[in-house]
Amino acid sequence: MLIRPFIEGVGEKTILAVEEAGYQFLLLMESLYWLCLGPLLNQPVRLHTIAAEMIKIGVLAIPVVLLLSFSNGVMMAIQGIVTLQEFDAESQVVPGIAYSVTREFGVLITAIVVAGRSGSAIAARIGSMQMSQEVDALRVMGIEPVRHLVAPIVLAMLVMMPILTIMADSAALIGGGIYTGIVLKLSLGTFIDRCFDVLVVYDVMQGLSKSLVFGVLIAVVACSNGFSVSGGAEGLGRATTRSVVMSIAMIVVADMLFTFFLSR
Repeated sequence: MLIRPFIEGVGEKTILAVEEAGYQFLLLMESLYWLCLGPLLNQPVRLHTIAAEMIKIGVLAIPVVLLLSFSNGVMMAIQGIVTLQEFDAESQVVPGIAYSVTREFGVLITAIVVAGRSGSAIAARIGSMQMSQEVDALRVMGIEPVRHLVAPIVLAMLVMMPILTIMADSAALIGGGIYTGIVLKLSLGTFIDRCFDVLVVYDVMQGLSKSLVFGVLIAVVACSNGFSVSGGAEGLGRATTRSVVMSIAMIVVADMLFTFFLSR
């Protein structure tokens, strides 16, 4: 008798998850529709709105991304040198940092920062508009909410995430190079030269391709949670928190899948 309620609960949660995934996919497709065909229909996505979203998502996040990436580079250098000392292979810390930063950690830190900072703000902003019926007012005025609210965010994510990822990679490599120079007496210029010796375009493109996917995930998750807000201030806080947790969880799972298929 106790098994039936459990199975029913799992089934209901599964159905809700599939419905939400479908809604997020449709939200993305509709955003791409307006971005691509909006100008042909004389309803383009406004450039000043896109620029404003790029500033909120990308420009204002630069200090945090650089600080965390630099710290991560130093941390990787510390752990790498300590681990490789057991095998008298401290010099191999350079390719280890180069590969790890460009393929994994640069884009991962960037995505987590953007999800926590911008994803929560997007969900809260759209959720507030939903509760105050501003979204319904847009429809009454003949303005499609997805074109006005979601499409600029998606495009801004697609533009700014790769840029932030490149900045994060650079900051992490500089941090790792500085610590390596202090411990192994290796100049920063030599460290960077060795990084370029072992890296190929594929390594950098692997991180940049991930950044595009992560940016889209953050955008659609934040917007879908914003549109689904109900229940007043408590519901808004719940949706904002859910947006951040869901975005980070999806980023980590997507990164695992990327790593599995691209590293084979």
